[in-house]
Order: sequence, then C-alpha cells, then structure tokens
Amino acid sequence: MTKKKPETNTAKPKYEPTSRELTAIKKLVAQNAAKAAPRLEVLNEKGTTISPAHPDQLAGQALLMDALGTADVDFYGGLIHQLANAAGLKGEVDERSLNFMLSVVKGIEPKDQVEALLAAQMAAVHMATMTFARRLAHVEDIPQQDSAERAFNKLTRTFATQMEALKRYRTGGEQKVTVQHVSVSEGGQAIVGNVTQAPREAARGKAGSSPPALPNAQESPMPILGERASSPVPLKRRSGE
Repeated sequence: MTKKKPETNTAKPKYEPTSRELTAIKKLVAQNAAKAAPRLEVLNEKGTTISPAHPDQLAGQALLMDALGTADVDFYGGLIHQLANAAGLKGEVDERSLNFMLSVVKGIEPKDQVEALLAAQMAAVHMATMTFARRLAHVEDIPQQDSAERAFNKLTRTFATQMEALKRYRTGGEQKVTVQHVSVSEGGQAIVGNVTQAPREAARGKAGSSPPALPNAQESPMPILGERASSPVPLKRRSGE
C-alpha cells in the first residue's frame, strides 16, 4: 500500500503594493476619472461599425466630442471616420491603432476644431513615422535603406513642425522680444557679454603688491634724516714734514 505524499501549498502569496505603487495607482484612477472620455469599439461584421465603449451611446459620444474640442456632430463623425481610415489594416479598421490615435488627440487636449484637426494629423504622421522606422530596421539593400531613411527623416521633421504650429496657434503667434538699453558716456566703451569684477579687497591687494616707482635721475636725492652733512677736515701737518 503506497502512502500519499502530503500536499504542498504552491499558491504564491498575495502581492502587497508599496506606498509608492498605491500613490501611482490612485493618481492614474483620478486622471482617468477627470478625463472620462471612453474608447471606441470596432465591429467588422457585415460592415464596419464604430461606437463609443460606453453603456449609453449618447453620453459616450458627448464625452468624446468634449474631449475633441467640438460641439458639431458632423465634425465628430468625420474626424472619427478619417482616423479609422488611417488606422485601417488589410481593409479592416484596427481597433488598437484607432484607439491609439484617438488617445494622441485626446492627450493634446484640443480647445477647438482646428487644434483637433492638427492633433489628428500629428497622430497620423506619428503612425507613418513608426511604419518607416520598422521598414528601416528590416531593409535588404541600399536603395531600400535610402528610401526608408528619407521618408523617416521627412516625417520626423514634419511632426516637429506640427508641434511648433500648434504652439504658435495656441499662443496667438506672439513673439517675446527683450530690449536692453546700454548708455555709454563720451570716451567710454561698451562691453557686450559677462563681465566679472574683482572684489575691492583683491583690487587693494593687487595695488599694494605693485612694484615701487623708480626715482627720477634728474632730481637730487632727499637727505637722510639723522645724518649730518660731512665736510672735508683739514689735517695738521707735523713739524718737519
């Protein structure tokens, strides 16, 4: 008769999040609750159907329109349709790519329809940039490398230009110019740049360590105090000398 081996508990202990992890989770939940813009669901059965992932379609659409900075239903429908076309893959809309592009637009937080359009273009340019980055990593010859590299560089520069355009649009195209007035007295010179001035103590020390001035050879030296002017004393001669 064989004895049964005692059963061992192989279940892993429940993980306890640290205080830092709990803070990050609470922050994430608060940010998602503040934005409250739903995702999009894509159904490719008997045609493509795109709808907000929300229990109430009207409420979900209203939240998405607010996140896109528009109150126009036609604009909302057209922009979602264009994003879906850009996220198409083999004739079908890729739900993951569509929601990624939508998240890029929502993350920019457009204030009006112009900003929403520019944000959608930035999302499309980024998608194309990553496509050519993948192609650049899998080239087979020099012509393919040159073609993918040129397209990749153009797209990255375009994205940077779009960022600058969005910044200028939001600030109203204002430019900040700083004018500094420099007054120079007659006979003086203006110095442009950083000027370092030595402390007074250092300046005094330098002045005290300067070599003494040489006397003028044409002037008679000053007499030394305490010494008498000596004159020649006549010597007495002895008799017979």
